[in-house]
Amino acid sequence: MSDAVNPKATDTDPLPADVPAARGRKAAKKPVERQMVLPLRWKAAQGQKDFYVSGANRDAVQFLDSWATWPIPAALLIGPTGSGKSHLAAIFARRANARLWDDADRALSEEELFHAWNAAMEERRPLLMTARSAPPDWNLHLSDLKSRLAATPQVVIRPPDDALLAAVFHKQFRDRGIEVPADVARYVLARIERSFEGLSRAVNMLDSAALEQQRPLSVPLARDALFDGGQDEEMPAGD
Repeated sequence: MSDAVNPKATDTDPLPADVPAARGRKAAKKPVERQMVLPLRWKAAQGQKDFYVSGANRDAVQFLDSWATWPIPAALLIGPTGSGKSHLAAIFARRANARLWDDADRALSEEELFHAWNAAMEERRPLLMTARSAPPDWNLHLSDLKSRLAATPQVVIRPPDDALLAAVFHKQFRDRGIEVPADVARYVLARIERSFEGLSRAVNMLDSAALEQQRPLSVPLARDALFDGGQDEEMPAGD
């Protein structure tokens, strides 16, 4: 799968210096006319050129690249929500003609997952499962499935570095047809929680605010949306 992803892991420059927060008294703001925002589901780009390789996911990329050397034709890709594991798994499935089982940790039927694992052994067709955590955390009841997953090789996507956070931030907006101004990206990335979940939360809040207020993305909009117009601080972690 060596040509399945963009190998340029160092093309994104380090984040520029922090943008100073506004200090002192703030001028009175005119009321903003708000509009109802209908929930939209954006189709994320899943092509190999849309996947960014960094230190956080390089082990996973290399592991999938060498799938022919796996001890068995099954593997588990573990990573938090928003880490790109489903994107990477989809690339692998196309390249290796593999069967993909997304969100195996939330499988509705343990028996179906068990049979899928057995089918991979019989057909010698790779099975790639994705999950947010390792099988011991899944609260499984089927002992045969537990034993098979225990014998399945695993690879983990690590917490994001600055380069990957920036790449994912821009990708999530491009998936919505939006190019983010450089000053907005610098401002937001310097202040949000350093996790995939925190990044996705910030993107959703910014996009919703821009749609609701009919305003373009800007630093003032980001300040209002993420920090309620107050002094800049790191966004709180989700539940």
